[in-house]
Amino acid sequence: MSLRTTISGTVEGIGIALDSIRANKVRAGLTILGVSVGVFVVVAIGAMITGINNAVTRDIAAAGPNTFYVSRAPISFEACDGSDDTCKWRRNPRLTVAEAESFRELQSVRSVVTQINTNASARYRSSFLSSVGVQAFSTDWLMVDGGTIATGRSWTDAENNSGAHVVVLNKKIAESLFGDSDPLGKQISVGDVPFDVIGTYDKPLNPLGGDNDAVVYMPMQAAITALNAQTRWVNISVRPRDGVARDQAIDDVTASLRGRRRLRPSTENNFAIITQDKILETYDKIVGTFFIVMLSLSAVGLLVGGVGVIAIMMISVTERTREIGVRKALGATAGLILWQFLVEAATLTGIGGAIGLGLGALVALVVRNVLPIPAEIPLMSVVAAIGGSIFTGVLFGIIPAFRAARLDPVVALRYE
Repeated sequence: MSLRTTISGTVEGIGIALDSIRANKVRAGLTILGVSVGVFVVVAIGAMITGINNAVTRDIAAAGPNTFYVSRAPISFEACDGSDDTCKWRRNPRLTVAEAESFRELQSVRSVVTQINTNASARYRSSFLSSVGVQAFSTDWLMVDGGTIATGRSWTDAENNSGAHVVVLNKKIAESLFGDSDPLGKQISVGDVPFDVIGTYDKPLNPLGGDNDAVVYMPMQAAITALNAQTRWVNISVRPRDGVARDQAIDDVTASLRGRRRLRPSTENNFAIITQDKILETYDKIVGTFFIVMLSLSAVGLLVGGVGVIAIMMISVTERTREIGVRKALGATAGLILWQFLVEAATLTGIGGAIGLGLGALVALVVRNVLPIPAEIPLMSVVAAIGGSIFTGVLFGIIPAFRAARLDPVVALRYE
């Protein structure tokens, strides 16, 4: 076919497809709906996954790519029913603040951040919150927690060691207790214990949860002495010195902790070292599961659309048999007939793809503005959505198109 013939056939195929939609609203609507659902799933979930990926990357960058964590339990997808047999880490002794403090003496370590979490009530005058998160850190917590002090300051080593009653508030609790007024210098009650507000903390919202609620930050010693916070679960973050390889710092921390616990050389570690690489590996497995679900749902939608394409195109071929015979008698080639029917099928699914893309973009916009997920539609999702919908039309429309192209013009002209 010449270029002019191809363009003419394409335009005519699109026009016929639009006429077919008007003439067969229900069949065409079901076809478009099936494709729209498949494309919508790809675009909407792809946008959310992209947003979460960006947030995770940002948090890792804020904590420092060489930062690693010492934990009682590893992170894995192994089955765990709560018993010692399936959860071997339950035999591991709990980490202690003293063990974390010993890491500070290592030459390869720049900073060690310890953290314990609890809950308590919070009150300022008539404003009362029955339960807020309390995150208690050692002094260097800002190096690994990924946020900044918006106003005021954090606590000092002296305040941390003495258990000074000072707190830093995140944005949500500051707004809940103080509204539009400045909280700095004021005194609030946390668990009925007075604390002075010395700063406000700005941390980007975490799409995976945990940091999106009202949270009070305070020195670890203050949480232990004033709120009786338990140290049974201590989170330890370690950041190597500049110029020191992460693996070197990991080896030093491992040797130090094994020595304190008097583990023999043949005995396995009764603690876990978790690196950023391991966190990303686990995260990728989670995202991979979502991706498989997304593809499955999308495939179902496209399959429904594809079946609709076969049905509506077969009907179209039957209804236009005499027309096809006339066109062939006037010189239309089998290739031109085939091309026009494929264009018609691709137009049907392309319309469904465009609708699904629009709905997915709308959902991504709503999620971005309402939820703590910076949803963003990647270019590849757009290409996959439009390309997949058009490919579905071509794939499922090829059988009716071949049937139309292979019609004998004499037989077609006699068709009633």
